[in-house]
Amino acid sequence: MGTRPPTYDPEPVALPTADPDALADLVSDTVLDGAQYGTCTLRAASLRGDSARYRGEPRRDALLTARFGSGEHALVLVAMATGARAAPQAHRAAAEACRWIAGAVGRSHERLAEDVRAGRKGDLKSGLHRLTDRSLGMLRTSAAEQELDPELYTASLRCLLLSADPDCRNRVFFGAGDGGLFRLRRGEWQDIEPSPPTADTEADPHTGAPFGALPAATPEGDRLTLDLGLPAPPSAFAPAPAAGPQPAFRFRASVARPGDVLLMCTGGLAEPLRGEPALGAFLARRWSRTVAPGLAAFLADTQTRVKGYADDRTAAAVWEA
Repeated sequence: MGTRPPTYDPEPVALPTADPDALADLVSDTVLDGAQYGTCTLRAASLRGDSARYRGEPRRDALLTARFGSGEHALVLVAMATGARAAPQAHRAAAEACRWIAGAVGRSHERLAEDVRAGRKGDLKSGLHRLTDRSLGMLRTSAAEQELDPELYTASLRCLLLSADPDCRNRVFFGAGDGGLFRLRRGEWQDIEPSPPTADTEADPHTGAPFGALPAATPEGDRLTLDLGLPAPPSAFAPAPAAGPQPAFRFRASVARPGDVLLMCTGGLAEPLRGEPALGAFLARRWSRTVAPGLAAFLADTQTRVKGYADDRTAAAVWEA
């Protein structure tokens, strides 16, 4: 798509340089995953951009999907990260960011799963903020240990929490850094990326509530949670350690409707979605069907090429039954 064909070839050309003493650092060109829990079907993909494929550079994006717990109490995490542009260890920083946030979420998954199911937005926002700051702070520690520039050994981090409970339609996004969060509803895309917090909390234009706030009721009038006036239990999250400057934390919790598609992505897909209307229209037609696409079809859709956009792309989409 675009005014002219993309500059680079549509398929991988050159492999990244390999170090025989660090083969664990090799990054595959493409990662593909999926799952089905409760009322949602998940599809996730991460692929090297056209520019990196041509130049033989590793994929700077990382993708991690994990389930913690079992049965209706299980919690599904999707984490994606993008390393700093032109940084030689960008792929390692992105992978470490995903692993650290997954470890932190996994260790607190029982409490997190309860909070997601109950819609405890305050506990979720404050706790996940601390976990995100801790994970990004650990990147700085890792950079110091490796004698790397901490301003280059960093990553944008975006995460999605899904409950396996079929009666729970609360979807929680959190992270720090650039990317996109979109919702496809009735064939139309809505850009619901939360703005970074300001001194005065800004209102969500869709709900009138502060950014990140779960609405008091669904559009059909059903209450999301009941406030019984009980004191909140103590937080399960440890205080975050002191760290250097970090990207602004972003948080949004929303209630899904049947037929919705929620899309979380890195900047490599968010930018063409915002900049090329034809791509949004194409994906809306493809993804408005009642059944989620298979893994191969999702990958084909995700890698639809747009002139002028050649970065890595990582996307996770959730279809609501």
